[in-house]
Amino acid sequence: MLDLVIKDAQIFDGTGAAPVHGDLGVTGGRIAAVGGKLGAARETVKADGLALAPGIIDGHTHYDAQITWDPFIDPSPALGVTTAVLGNCGFTIAPCKPADRDLTMRHLTHVEGMSLDALRAGVRWGFESFPQYLDMLERQGVGPNVACFSGHSAIRTFVMGEEATERTATDDEIAAMVAQVREAMAAGAVGFASSTAEAHNGEGGTPMPSRLADDRELRALVKAMGESGRGIYMLTKGSKTSIPYLEELAVEARRPVVIAALFHSNTNPTAAFTTLDLVNQARSRGHQLVAQTSCCPLSMDFTFKSPYLFESMAAWKPAMAAHGYDDLVKVYRDPAWRDAVRQELAASRGRLVFNSEWDKLFVVETAKEQNRALEGATLAALATKAGKDPLDFILDFALSENLDTMFVAQLLHNDETAVGRILADPNTHISLSDAGAHLTFFCDAGFGLHLMGHWSRDLGVLDLAQAVHRLTGQPAKLFGIANRGVLAEGKAADLMLFDPATVARGPKRRVHDLPAGAARLTASAVGLHGVWINGAHVADDKGFCADPSSRPGEVIRRFAA
Repeated sequence: MLDLVIKDAQIFDGTGAAPVHGDLGVTGGRIAAVGGKLGAARETVKADGLALAPGIIDGHTHYDAQITWDPFIDPSPALGVTTAVLGNCGFTIAPCKPADRDLTMRHLTHVEGMSLDALRAGVRWGFESFPQYLDMLERQGVGPNVACFSGHSAIRTFVMGEEATERTATDDEIAAMVAQVREAMAAGAVGFASSTAEAHNGEGGTPMPSRLADDRELRALVKAMGESGRGIYMLTKGSKTSIPYLEELAVEARRPVVIAALFHSNTNPTAAFTTLDLVNQARSRGHQLVAQTSCCPLSMDFTFKSPYLFESMAAWKPAMAAHGYDDLVKVYRDPAWRDAVRQELAASRGRLVFNSEWDKLFVVETAKEQNRALEGATLAALATKAGKDPLDFILDFALSENLDTMFVAQLLHNDETAVGRILADPNTHISLSDAGAHLTFFCDAGFGLHLMGHWSRDLGVLDLAQAVHRLTGQPAKLFGIANRGVLAEGKAADLMLFDPATVARGPKRRVHDLPAGAARLTASAVGLHGVWINGAHVADDKGFCADPSSRPGEVIRRFAA
């Protein structure tokens, strides 16, 4: 007898093929049969014509810290995600020497927008090396399946300590880092991840360690990964790592290079397409470059206590280096500092995270009751009404509310015609949820539901079979996850049951449930009726429904070449 039968479903198998109507049976956490009419089971779910697909594979998450205290990495499983890839951009917490733990957490508070109090209260440091980190996850158990990148910044800090953010590495230090990459690949890393992006800064505005790597170091580490005959080099690129350069690395390592983050900018509208053209030209030469993009507009909630969208600017560094509230206020009031910021905004328009689109920056929540009428207004309109420069207005207003005003910025990827062209390219990797990071700025963990609802059903950019494939079978092949992403006999029973007519991500909301009571943004699913991980029921139409102590997931440590 089967353990589970889901009856009368429109079955999207994850390959991009048209759906078939029928049943799906599960036994022992594996798919036992697909299609036709199946017999009795210990549990039967009547789909009544709903869509049944593989669970979503989220290829760009930052749950490395959260998973140590929250094995179910809320909210991803309740949003259809059954497999999460951790360690993107190289911002891992392993390897890490005990003496460097606080340094590592302080880096994450800025680059990943995480609460330092939450990290200090929550992270369980039952490891030092990367293999020990994977072993710890296996001992503790995981809710969804997880695959983990070996992380450049963590490795650099492990080898160089605090000097990792200050200088290039010596030959001996590079050799020690190479040994760490080899050890991680042998232990079951999905690949090696790094960042050269100028927006990626740690505490006080210091660059994340990987940004200090020179050409010798990058080539040595990527080649070390490729020695295993498998693995992916994942990079969040900056201005110094061009697409032709990354093509060279792909050729040398003979491995795929996944390049983040491909966002469309209204102020530099051709840049994303130029990048995509270069990536596709490399692919036409047989070299495995993959552009990683999002199906969600990039928006951020923020206060001026931690305004991430400005922190990639050189002129903003005095604010990032400020020690405490009083020092920060002093910087914000300084006319010379404001002028420097204004000049950089003008000189670098189209190349920053925030590009002076004041009409796309809104007041979300004021701290003072008398200002409530301003909520929902744009900074462009408010500054014009006040007869002030927008930068002066927003800083003065924030200062008047003790920097507690909540703003939201609609930054990138909000031209739906342009974004649709990027998503329609069959070779882009649709991901970039950043789930587990930027917890106070945004929550895109429901990106897959948004793709199926908004982009497929509402706009028709992809048909539903294609949308499912881009979330399941395609990333499974990219990452070498051989037994997931497709509904076929013998494959893992990672399943998602949803209503194509209503599927969507729900509105974001702020909760205070992190360790130490820290806040985060979260969201619920719309039109999602069930999620199963290795055959275990973890979410229904009301949300997460599993026993929190259950651990149905697998720490994936074997990958196809």
